[in-house]
Amino acid sequence: MIDEISLNILNILLEKARIPNVEVARQVGMAPSAVLERIRKLEKQGIIDGYEVRLNPEQFNRRLIAFIFVGTGAHPEASSPAVHDILAEMPEVQEVHYVAGEDCLLLKLRVADHQELGALLRERIRTLPGVVSTRTLTVLSTHKETTRFPISGILPGD
Repeated sequence: MIDEISLNILNILLEKARIPNVEVARQVGMAPSAVLERIRKLEKQGIIDGYEVRLNPEQFNRRLIAFIFVGTGAHPEASSPAVHDILAEMPEVQEVHYVAGEDCLLLKLRVADHQELGALLRERIRTLPGVVSTRTLTVLSTHKETTRFPISGILPGD
C-alpha cells in the first residue's frame, strides 16, 4: 500500500529524478535513510519502474516522429507475438501498441528524415510475415511529449 508520504516522494522524483536523497528528505520532513528505504521499497514493489536519461533527439539527428498503423489481417503469424517482438526490437521504434479497430498495431518511430522512414517501411516493416498494410502519419510539430501521467490524489489499490 502506498501512503501520502510515498506519493509525495514520487511527485518529487517525477519532477527531477536525480534530486539528492537529502533534498527529498528535507522536502517530506523525514530522515534521508527513511526516504531511501521508501524509494527502495517502491522500486521493489514495481511502482518505480526505472530511471531514464532523456536525450535531445535533435542532437542525434532524430528529428522526424512518425506514427504507423500496421494491419496484420487474418494471417496466423499476426496473432503470434513474433511480429510484435520483431517490431519492438527495431531501435527506431519507440512504442508498439496493440490497438482496437481496423489496424492491429500502432507504432511510434523516431528517424532522421523521410528517406530513412521510407526505407524502414519498405525494407523492414512491410516485409514482415503477416503485415498486410501500413498507414503512416508524420508529425509536423510537437507541443507536448512526455511519459508522465498524473498521480496526485491517486493511491494504488484504492
